Formats: sequence, structure tokens, C-alpha cells
Amino acid sequence: MDILSQNEIDALLDALSTGEVKIQELQETQKHIDYKLYDFRRPNKFSKEQLRTLQVLHGGFARLLSNFLTGYLRNDIQIEVVSVDQLTYEDFIRSIPSPTVLVLFSLNPLKGTAIAQLDPMFLFPMIDLFFGGTGEAPRSVRELTDIELSVVWKLSSKILDNLSLAWNDVVQVEPAIETVETNPHLHQFFSFNEIVALVTLSTQVGDATKGYINLCLPFPLLDPVVSQLTFKRRFGPQASEMDAQEIKKLQYWLGFPTIELTVLAGQTKVTVNDFLQLQEGDVLLLDRRVDQDMDLYIGEQLKFKAQAGTLGNQLAVQVTALVEGDKDV
Repeated sequence: MDILSQNEIDALLDALSTGEVKIQELQETQKHIDYKLYDFRRPNKFSKEQLRTLQVLHGGFARLLSNFLTGYLRNDIQIEVVSVDQLTYEDFIRSIPSPTVLVLFSLNPLKGTAIAQLDPMFLFPMIDLFFGGTGEAPRSVRELTDIELSVVWKLSSKILDNLSLAWNDVVQVEPAIETVETNPHLHQFFSFNEIVALVTLSTQVGDATKGYINLCLPFPLLDPVVSQLTFKRRFGPQASEMDAQEIKKLQYWLGFPTIELTVLAGQTKVTVNDFLQLQEGDVLLLDRRVDQDMDLYIGEQLKFKAQAGTLGNQLAVQVTALVEGDKDV
């Protein structure tokens, strides 16, 4: 759509006042102009590309959380992203059933707070598993007890830890729970007109009924990093490489970890009776000849073959070969 300059607007008004341009002609011209409706109460602050990146980002979060909860509670727990959309906080809060659980949390160093809404059909099977049950959902939704709320606080902390891991590629954050509420209509955490990104994840705990996790991320919270929520910037090749100083620092810190090396000279089997009668100076017959290579382990992995020897006054081994299958060592 063409935009008139101020001089063109003044010239048009002068033409209308002198009769050079008729209003009917303008109305006929306007019929051929395509208009795009814009709702000032619900402006779009997130681009489609940014919403797609949020979906990919939280797809990784869903996989991390699914794997963690499966091992943590020893039950099959499946979580996946259903949708990512933007809407007003008013629309989000009105769509939430009651009772439910709202976890208000911060993501330092980002300014502001976000909300994680945990569906009862997700929480009750999790709580049942936490107390040693089979993960069954209740027949009817009820209010949570104080003991159950303390368990929800702990589970929420674990969920947010996995969220911070998924966000590490964009920004390093430290999540912290501010409060846990069960009535979505009792508190107003944000302005009703605030635009939020809503990430909806479906959950399946064993054979229980499907539940949901909703992440409500306000635009002011994501504003400092919203420019990084583009597919090309996050997943594209990085133009800058590590400089020499960064490489030197990396090599310095990598030099501190220690690795345990173990040399296996050979093995043998003895009876318990013979083992109890062993004394200093006894000789054990091993399953390996003197001219055969010994096994050199790095940690618990067999990596090299070696020959025994000395270096000065110290016992030593000389690496003679790589173990087959470890040619990339």
C-alpha cells in the first residue's frame, strides 16, 4: 500500500477544496485498495519465525524433560510440543480451568516473570508415582493438599532446571520459583492486554489420561533476547571463531581433569581355599605369556595394548597398539 507524503496530502486537500478532485472519484479509487485489518488491542509482537524457533527450542525441552522424568519416577512419561502461539494474557487466563496449578517463576538475568501452568491430569499421576503408586489419575479433579503442594514445588523445580538446559543455546538463565497458586482467577500477575507467547506441551504418564503443560512467556521477559529467536541466528553457522586467547583458556582448564589409567597384566582363577592360604612370595600363574601385550584401560574402557618396562627408577608401560574399534582415539 502506497503512503502519501505530507506535501501530497496538502496538494490533495487543496484539490478537494477547489473542486479539481471530486469525492466520488476518491471513493471509487478506494474500492480498489487492499486494506489489512489491525487490532490495536492485540498487536503481534512475535514474528512467525520467532514462534517457529520457540517451538524448536521447546521441542528440545520436551525431550529433555521426558527423559528426565522417565528416569526420575521410573515410569514411561511422554512429553511433546503441541503448539506455540501468541495471545493476550487475558485470553490465556480465561482458558485455564480451576482448580489447577500456576507456577510463577523468574529467569535471571532476564527481567520479569513467567508462568508454568500444570494440568491436574499431568500432576496427579506424577504425585502418585512420587509416593510409590502406579501413576493413576483420579476420577475427579480436586484441590491439592499441603503435602501434595510441597511435592509439586519440588517437581516444578526439576522441570525448570530442564527448561534452563534447553535455553542455554539462546541465553543462560537461572530459574527460580516465586510462588505456586491453585486459583488462576484469584491473582492478576500481568496486565490483561499483555502479549504472551504460549507454549503448550501434551503429557502422557503411563496409561493415564493425557494432560498438558502451558508455558506463558510475556513479551517484556523475552524482549532482551527476542532478536536471537530467529532460526538463522540460532541454528545457522557462526561467523566468528574462537580467538587464540579463548583457545589458550580452554586448553588451560582442560589440563586440570585427571584420568585414571589401569594396566591389566593378566588374570587367573583360584579357589577360595587357595586364596585364603596365599602368603607373601607365592607365585600365581596368569593367562598371559611374558611376550604378550598387556591391556591398558582409560577409565573403564579398554583402549590400548602395552608392554611392561621401566623409566628411570619407576615402573612404566609402552603403548604398542590401539585396540581394534578405537582407531579414532
